[in-house]
Amino acid sequence: MNHHLRFPAFIVAIASLLIALAARPLAAAEHNALTGEEIADGWILLFDGESLFGWEPATKADWKVAEGAIVVTSGEKGLLNTTSRFADYVLKLDFRSAKGTNSGVFLRTDKQPKNPKEGCYELNIADFGTTPFATGSLVSRGERAKVPTNLDSEDWQSFEVTCKGRQITVKVDGREVLDYTEELDPKPPLIGHIGLQLNSGKVEFRNVKLKPLSQQPLLNGKDLTGWVPHADLKNAFSVDADGVLHARGGKSQLESTTKFGDFTLQLAARANAERSNSGLFFRSIPGEIMNGYECQLQNAYGADGKPNPVDCGTGGVCRRAIARKLVAKDGEWFYLTLLANGPHVAAWVNGYQVSEFTDTRKPHANPRSGLRTEAGTFILQAHDDTTDFSFRDIQAVELPR
Repeated sequence: MNHHLRFPAFIVAIASLLIALAARPLAAAEHNALTGEEIADGWILLFDGESLFGWEPATKADWKVAEGAIVVTSGEKGLLNTTSRFADYVLKLDFRSAKGTNSGVFLRTDKQPKNPKEGCYELNIADFGTTPFATGSLVSRGERAKVPTNLDSEDWQSFEVTCKGRQITVKVDGREVLDYTEELDPKPPLIGHIGLQLNSGKVEFRNVKLKPLSQQPLLNGKDLTGWVPHADLKNAFSVDADGVLHARGGKSQLESTTKFGDFTLQLAARANAERSNSGLFFRSIPGEIMNGYECQLQNAYGADGKPNPVDCGTGGVCRRAIARKLVAKDGEWFYLTLLANGPHVAAWVNGYQVSEFTDTRKPHANPRSGLRTEAGTFILQAHDDTTDFSFRDIQAVELPR
């Protein structure tokens, strides 16, 4: 005699729901995010999943955000560029292209490059056999830049690209398909925007993230070598046995002995007291008291109950650009990435871009009076007697001009 188990209807419904949830694709909110390990490792998001903040189109096309992806279908051929320019980095992104689409990701590019041989590297997205430079290839960079493998798919695929000096390596879905070193170009692009291309056909992008490379440490983890307290201010800075730099009390500043003009800087910081106030000054006039642009370090909203960060908020450029979101929290380590290139400044906190600013003032040696692109020092600030901040893993690199 056969016996068939019969479950109540509500148990069947719950089981069906769990199976459906397990099988569903990742929701948009689960994309375009960084893990804690990635944040600590220096990764930043170039696309927040909700807006085109940090991007600008070079031509008129229907670039938009839909279901957690950057999408384009039609319009004038051209690029959607990052507003910031990058030099050495690892770039990761997902892309999905309809059959017949011809698109690409431009590396170290001018906003409107004249051709793929000059002022950019064009990483192609194109069906195999329709072009000599199919998906994964670098267009018009010779035979060594061609990927001979058919990588066509109408599903989501991933690029991982490492640009370091003249060398570019490309992985597609985790598999290395190209290792290219520029040997012929006497002036290869060493810095530029990242551009998403509309050429022909619909294409989508998501999970666009980047890790800057080539920074060098500015703290030795032992003492204040490479940094100088100001002689006219009390010294509020010290390094503990674990190599952590502390700023306790103020008014005080600690100034780097090295100077940077265009740079990428990354550091970890922690506000040890509620509403503690600090800052990172850059392109500062050497020897002067806090005379530079200031990237604010303060995780507090105003007392008016509105989401208005105090003094522009952590990652904001003081008196220039208010942080659009307070990401850091008092009592927790957070990670800052600061980029300055010509008149353009951008900041990410825990990998999320919180600000960007372009100084449109006339050039001036004093940043309080006009645009300063001349190299200057970094200054860490202890704002007042209540300041209690910690810093570690400060590293930076001068960018090509």
